Amino acid sequence: MTWDVYANVIIGGILTGLVYGLMALGLSVIFGVVRVVNFAHGEMMMVAMYLAVLGCGTWGIDPLWLMVPLAALLFVFGYALQSLVVHPFMTRPDHAQFMLLVAVGMILTNGALIVFGPDARGVQVDYALDSLEWGPLLIDKVRLYAALAALAVAAALFAFFRLSATGKAIRACADNYRGALVVGLDVRRLFALTFGCGTACVGAAGAMLVLLGDVTPSLGPAYTLLAFVIVIVGGLGSMAGALVAGVLIGVSEALAGLILVPSMKSMVSFGLLILVLMFRPQGLLGRSS
Repeated sequence: MTWDVYANVIIGGILTGLVYGLMALGLSVIFGVVRVVNFAHGEMMMVAMYLAVLGCGTWGIDPLWLMVPLAALLFVFGYALQSLVVHPFMTRPDHAQFMLLVAVGMILTNGALIVFGPDARGVQVDYALDSLEWGPLLIDKVRLYAALAALAVAAALFAFFRLSATGKAIRACADNYRGALVVGLDVRRLFALTFGCGTACVGAAGAMLVLLGDVTPSLGPAYTLLAFVIVIVGGLGSMAGALVAGVLIGVSEALAGLILVPSMKSMVSFGLLILVLMFRPQGLLGRSS
């Protein structure tokens, strides 16, 4: 194979990896601030993908235009879930939190199975088969638009946490929980906002990922596992690490599908995870405890 084949595959992997990174970014934000692992993360994104399919099929709206409404809808869901369900479990043992969010994921999966059935569903957009040609390189428009949208959402989230007063207050809660309580911050509301921001990321990512593949109810656990791999490789609680690891996983899967066989993509991702855990347990951009 010539070099341009590898270059095209790497570019496709980078673009897909940016969407993966946005998905994992939500998981990283929730853990970094709330210290709760969202085991229903992929299931929430699966619901967002179904809603994007529904909006595209019923009203003919491009899933990328549905990105903001879906992010807002998932934000409300995440805020309510944290305030009403997750918060009472925050003082309980870790296994209780684990079982709670696994139960939420199972409810979402079986609810989608009841409503939409087991068959795969997807969307068709006008530019699905279009590409941009730059010399020997062919850049898929669907992946390019999804990646640009993922970068825009990630940049907005970074700006929110770095520049806004609420974002700085959330970071203060993450750095020093007791200190935040002492100075009078409404920690419960800030935790709910953070959980909502994390679920809003999966809402936006779901609208993008439905352009890259079909959705089934069983897809939720697979994406939850993928998000965990990305977050651990990038570093738990590191927002930048989630994006970098997402790109790394996207490229490694794309190259594995080309050099080996597509069914071995997950093996390469988990191999990369094992190497990171062996030589840099805190992740690529994570901080040592």
